[in-house]
Amino acid sequence: MTAPLSGLRVLDFTRVLAGPHCTKALRDLGADVTKIEPPAGDLGRLAVPVVGDLALYFVQQNAGKRNLSLDLNFAEAREIVRELAAKADVIVENFRPGTLKRFGLSYEDVRNYNPGIIYASLSGYGQNTSWRNRPAFAPTVQAETGLAAIVQEHFGAALTEPRGDACSHADVYTGLQGVVAILAALNHRTRTGEGQHLDVSMAATMLSVNERAGAQISAIDTDGEPIALSANESHIFELADGTRVTIAMSPLFTPLFRRYCSMMRRNDLLRDPRFATAKLRRENLPSLLSEVLSWIKSFTDLDELQAQASESGLAIGVLRSTEEFAASDWVEEWGAVVDVDDREGGTIKMPGNPWKFSRSRLPDPGFPAFQGEDNEAVLNELGISPDKIRELHERKILLRRRIASGDFD
Repeated sequence: MTAPLSGLRVLDFTRVLAGPHCTKALRDLGADVTKIEPPAGDLGRLAVPVVGDLALYFVQQNAGKRNLSLDLNFAEAREIVRELAAKADVIVENFRPGTLKRFGLSYEDVRNYNPGIIYASLSGYGQNTSWRNRPAFAPTVQAETGLAAIVQEHFGAALTEPRGDACSHADVYTGLQGVVAILAALNHRTRTGEGQHLDVSMAATMLSVNERAGAQISAIDTDGEPIALSANESHIFELADGTRVTIAMSPLFTPLFRRYCSMMRRNDLLRDPRFATAKLRRENLPSLLSEVLSWIKSFTDLDELQAQASESGLAIGVLRSTEEFAASDWVEEWGAVVDVDDREGGTIKMPGNPWKFSRSRLPDPGFPAFQGEDNEAVLNELGISPDKIRELHERKILLRRRIASGDFD
């Protein structure tokens, strides 16, 4: 069996997170991904912690990709990349709009000699909007599009100062939306032979993945009912043994309040005037949560608690750290953590794939390349002689280095 995207050639001009996350998914589905890295290197290589000469942040997004490092300020470097672009199926870039045009590598440039190219541009606010030149990082886009406000609303008075989310949702979601667009465009090309330019916006992505957005934009008074079932209002409780759990969804939502009462076998609460409406339940939330907590503390066995909750169609999850989850039996059964070559004779653990295919075999994790590690291999495939490759290295058109040491070869 082969991988689903076996034989697909991807030229990767991305750095840090949104773009690398996109091309990593393509690579893990079987595509041959060649990362084009500038002299300064991908900023992700400077993250901590570091194992040997490899930042684990960089490893997670780039393991398995080939690496060609060159300086596009040289005409020879631009010619090499044009040759690669001519043979590529997909190009992915996440620079500010117009950056690659300065090097003759825009979509319009590439399609002149490769009309079937699928060219994906990931940016904060799109290629042709009035905000196109604004800097865009996950925290700023999450602030602009409402996610930070949702986080603040969720924690409310529990926060001593405003803060955003700890994870870079805008980057990873945009990367995945880029994958969706690329696969759709590849299907279109299969049917029509046509390539195309894909414009993927972080800001538009964050609006589209916010399951509350439609209700929020409509600004309809819900009379105290939570918006869109309000998973963000799921509360955390502590069992008698100190185990912390959360119950999916909020008891503020009327249909779910009934399920809570059924789960706790406390139908008397349905007649309690403090909890008669969503607005009253919100006003008396501490009292309602106290009733739930008292019921939860009556269990010493987590399995019994989960079984009784499931009778009413409610799910209970144990609050774990990432490390604790990675050590669970389920992770081993799925293969959700894999060993990646650490280039030092050992391995480092990284997240595995979220997919399984009945008729396809996904590639092994591969290892993360040092900057410029595959210069010779990639240029040999273009028919460039070893002497010429050596000259390009000497002139610093091609570059090679192990980032931890910081020295170029």
